[in-house]
Amino acid sequence: MTETRYAISAFNTAFESENRIHDDGVAQKFGFEGGLVPGVDDYAYMTRAALLLLGPDFLTRGHMTCRFDRPVYDGETVGVIGETTADHGVDIRIEARGSTAATGTARLTEAAALPTPDVAGFPTGPMPSHDERPTAGPESLPEGRRMGTLRETIDAATHAQYLKDVREEHPLYAEAGLVHPGFLLRRANTILRDTVRLGPWIHVGSAIQHLGTLSVGSTLETRAVVSRLYDHKGHGFVELDVLLIGEGSKPVASIHHTAIYEPRQIRAA
Repeated sequence: MTETRYAISAFNTAFESENRIHDDGVAQKFGFEGGLVPGVDDYAYMTRAALLLLGPDFLTRGHMTCRFDRPVYDGETVGVIGETTADHGVDIRIEARGSTAATGTARLTEAAALPTPDVAGFPTGPMPSHDERPTAGPESLPEGRRMGTLRETIDAATHAQYLKDVREEHPLYAEAGLVHPGFLLRRANTILRDTVRLGPWIHVGSAIQHLGTLSVGSTLETRAVVSRLYDHKGHGFVELDVLLIGEGSKPVASIHHTAIYEPRQIRAA
């Protein structure tokens, strides 16, 4: 078994986000100590372990699942531990305040076994204006619903700031000009937020299959379809299947994304 350990000073990149679960005052009303560091950033912290233990191939054909069980707070020092497994994978966890806050499992998918995404199954669609977004719920998020399409160009200055914000110290991204996998996962949050109107909400886990690298300066398109909408323990959950396409036609990642779109505390209010 090979192990890597490193410490990160967590940073809440979403203090000013529309999602007020990242605001100290709102989060405390939900029983948290303060605003939550976004789960997509916890994932970013963990991907360094996958890169160190699996090598650069993780960015082209790595598969990783992640789950966020306890909050990570702004300014606290967290430990990230990655350990290789007997089946050539990597188990990764974030330790915060003496307990496990997040877990992940990473592995390399054999090149011959990489899935070929059904791009036609992710048709493009218009994105509503900010003020015209419908409220998240069964009517706006029915299973099979096509989300609005996000189109952007990955700006070098924006990506450099992202690397700083997620405390990324691996030199590969800056030296090779490659987009960080956490930057890609963040798009799954963005497409949900930009398609429907949400109150405080929580990203609880994802499964990501990387299909190829994307260079800074490239165009990126995010498409998504609602795969499941359900209630569990009083919360309203939504699951999305997300496809990221670079430079117009190159699939770079497929994501299964799970979030609590309506916490039970909101329903009980």
